Amino acid sequence: MSQDRESPLKDKNYNLITVLQQSLENVWVVDRYIQDAENQGDEELARWFRAIKENNQKAGEQGKQLLHKRLQSEQ
Repeated sequence: MSQDRESPLKDKNYNLITVLQQSLENVWVVDRYIQDAENQGDEELARWFRAIKENNQKAGEQGKQLLHKRLQSEQ
């Protein structure tokens, strides 16, 4: 998303959901990059992609927990 575009909703939960979705999608995308690097024999790049994947997985898990907590408190 372009930085000069405004969020369609001025809502912090919407923003959380958007970043959560992007983190989880990145996990899936980076898996393909890891495979490509391994297929080309570039273990250094594969390790770097694995670190990126791990960071996105952590962010995704933290985001899911945070969203769950926020949605429960709104009920």
